[in-house]
Amino acid sequence: MTRQLALLGSAFGLMLSAGAAGAVDLPIRKPGLWEMKMVRTGGPLPEMTMQHCTDETTDKEMSTAASPMAKQMCSKQDIQKTATGYVSDSVCGIAGVNVTSHAEITGDFNSAYSVKTTSHSEGGPSGAHDATMTIEAKWLGACKSDQKPGDIVMPGGMKMNVKDMEKLKALLPKQAPK
Repeated sequence: MTRQLALLGSAFGLMLSAGAAGAVDLPIRKPGLWEMKMVRTGGPLPEMTMQHCTDETTDKEMSTAASPMAKQMCSKQDIQKTATGYVSDSVCGIAGVNVTSHAEITGDFNSAYSVKTTSHSEGGPSGAHDATMTIEAKWLGACKSDQKPGDIVMPGGMKMNVKDMEKLKALLPKQAPK
């Protein structure tokens, strides 16, 4: 159960950061099936790979759906265009944990992109810690016949749809035990 909550939390954090709008909006990804490999240090799950089926409408909906939650959960959420891509800085509170993060995003959003994030977390059962995470995303082609835009297939085959973000948010712990 703890592993599933950690996976759920990672996925939620990814969706929140992917959809959050700041001074600049991130480009819409090429429609189809994207593989996202996350490699993390300083956290409970060192590596996981998931697949995300998307289309232009879903990526736009993620931006508009996540923005109110990002505004509610984040005191700072800023994305700026740089010479090599984008930089994102945020300060958010999720499930009683305060997270300050800095991300560098590069790539073309048509065939591949990369997100390198450093974060500092305080609160929760593990106390304060620093972590780094790299997401390497690559476009695989058309979505599979049993997938619809918004579907995310997690390790072990667990499937969810980003359009159910409010339900996902409800599954996360409200406050870390003290």
